[in-house]
Amino acid sequence: MLENTEAMTQAQVEEMPSLNHSYICAQLMRQLLQDENIQPLPELTLDIENGLTPDISIFPKDQIYPDFFEDTPKVKQLPILAIEVISPSQSIQAILEKAELLVKTGIKTVWAVEPYGRSLFVISNEGKKLFHEETVESEGITVDFAKVFC
Repeated sequence: MLENTEAMTQAQVEEMPSLNHSYICAQLMRQLLQDENIQPLPELTLDIENGLTPDISIFPKDQIYPDFFEDTPKVKQLPILAIEVISPSQSIQAILEKAELLVKTGIKTVWAVEPYGRSLFVISNEGKKLFHEETVESEGITVDFAKVFC
């Protein structure tokens, strides 16, 4: 019984976002919320496979409306941009595979942010690109990654 509890606790710790992960998500949200045309939503579960949850999903502002009388556990509408921030417990390969799956399901672009290298992988149907601490634009959404990593 104790072994199962320890294993479960270890698994929960491995899944927890870190300080750097949370800080980067906050920095991203700070910039994204300045754009009045979009609605960035953190930790929203999308109705893909058994439910995939990007760190941040971005929708056109006029296409997403909450219903405070009835919640939606898995959203069918796909964001125009999804953002993943790589945590210490995750491999870059696993996040890039998740990003490719998100693009294959219909999300136009996925950004995978890698904190240690201060890097951004941009994955879309047009291919993959790598950026470092610079301003990046996808789907009309612009973020200055020099400010994200400050």
